[in-house]
Amino acid sequence: MQRSARRLTRILACAAVPVMLVVAGCSSDSGDSGKPKAQEKTGASATPSPAQTTKTVEPAKFAKLPQVCRSVSAKTTAALVPKAKTKNGTPGVSSDLASRGGCSWNGLDDKGVKGSQYRWLDVSVYRYESDASLGSGQERARQNLAKEVAKIEGTAGAKKLRTTAATGIGDEAKAITYQESKTGEDFVYTSIVARTGNVLVLLSYNGAGYAGAPTPSEKTITDGAVKAAKEAVASVAAANK
Repeated sequence: MQRSARRLTRILACAAVPVMLVVAGCSSDSGDSGKPKAQEKTGASATPSPAQTTKTVEPAKFAKLPQVCRSVSAKTTAALVPKAKTKNGTPGVSSDLASRGGCSWNGLDDKGVKGSQYRWLDVSVYRYESDASLGSGQERARQNLAKEVAKIEGTAGAKKLRTTAATGIGDEAKAITYQESKTGEDFVYTSIVARTGNVLVLLSYNGAGYAGAPTPSEKTITDGAVKAAKEAVASVAAANK
């Protein structure tokens, strides 16, 4: 009887308090946590799922790089670098040929009393993987294109430097032309920085006239660089077929 009386007293006391306090102070028998139902649901869904927090990036377009010394045809290298010391090019040293590689050609075409023409052609390729923390391979290549252009534009001693868009080469490309005096001669340079998908192609072509031979024109050097760059860029897609 005493237990029943105490329970009845408690029920009456709860009935006497305002309704908004009943849930907080008089529902202990129900086993609720004390939080409103809506708040409990909100709290349960506040932590994002792994699928929501994982950043997805665009897959890298190309998985392979071409053999760089074959990225420009033998016919083109012979025309651009007559009397090349190494006809098939000199491969660059690389510790990871799947990600980067290079090749170069240079030669001096001796024309006797008319002097000599010197030419140098260099091709480098870089492939970027897609990474959730760094971005897609395409975006990383795009960012590095801008960095490489800035490096070339900062060449010490460069004269008459000019940067233009190089249309028709990959997804985007820049051509940087300038002159530089070395070994007592004036050299004319054209560098092409091009992107195709997640691959960056860097090409440099330069030349000079020795012993009275005329300095090559900017057009001659630029036309040669553009031709070689188009072939090098096309070789990337061919290597991934």
